[in-house]
Amino acid sequence: MVSLNNKSVIPAKFELESEFNFRCYPGISCFTRCCRNIELLLTPHDVIRMKNRLGLSSTEFLARYTRYREDEKTTHPLVFIKMNEDDQKLCPFVAEKEGCRIYTDRPAACRYYPVGQATHRTASEKEDEDPVHQEFYVIIKEDHCRGFDEDRQWTIGKWREDQEAARADELNLEWKNIMMKQNLPREDEDRERRQKMFYLASYDIDAFRRYVLESRFLEIFDVEPERLEKIKNDEIELMHFAFDYIKYMLGISQQLRLKPQLAEEQRRAVDEKRAREVAERAAREARIREGRSQ
Repeated sequence: MVSLNNKSVIPAKFELESEFNFRCYPGISCFTRCCRNIELLLTPHDVIRMKNRLGLSSTEFLARYTRYREDEKTTHPLVFIKMNEDDQKLCPFVAEKEGCRIYTDRPAACRYYPVGQATHRTASEKEDEDPVHQEFYVIIKEDHCRGFDEDRQWTIGKWREDQEAARADELNLEWKNIMMKQNLPREDEDRERRQKMFYLASYDIDAFRRYVLESRFLEIFDVEPERLEKIKNDEIELMHFAFDYIKYMLGISQQLRLKPQLAEEQRRAVDEKRAREVAERAAREARIREGRSQ
């Protein structure tokens, strides 16, 4: 998602039918200028494609090529490509003259450029419902870019298809919906562990697979044999399973379920905790009444 505070964003909403002129190619005077000194957010699907292209595990890829930051509004963990540490701050996957070395597996944000996706968050008309997120498109027109001077015409929709961004959107939608959840607890005692597991399930897919298969995970959660077989062998299936785990952990949905016996134990523990809280509140109120009567 692109920030609307970016001074290069044209202040207008574009639809799929909106038209623009653009062409980028080796030899254009600004070639690879857009690949420098940028904050390039990666999605879980981006990480899977890129680490496989490079022949690395997700753990190795993240350590070598990304940097971590916690989102200020949601506290969700975010990962960005770590640019080269030189004056140019060029993307590590880009050669200045030849262009992107992983072009067919480039991140979704790169596929969209110079188009960007933006979201307008508005309160729901009903108090008990989540805010409404309205997605739209913007055009990013940087001063150095000469691609807009070319005579190749597109619509936003045709550009998405040509750059294979529509498929990326389909695979990233569930994760984007999770990332839009705001006002999550910041001070709860389990916050550090929750952040670590959120990061693991979102980005470090190889480590998450080991966690599912080699820890007590399958003793705790009720996973159908058919789905278990899929997540052992298919990283996209594993990615969607990881999203279910994140939603369970954040209390967004309960598609992932505890084993029946553990679920019953958890229900009893919750009931007992509530009963203790009611008893403690009643005791406090009784002490207050006694104090007033004396």
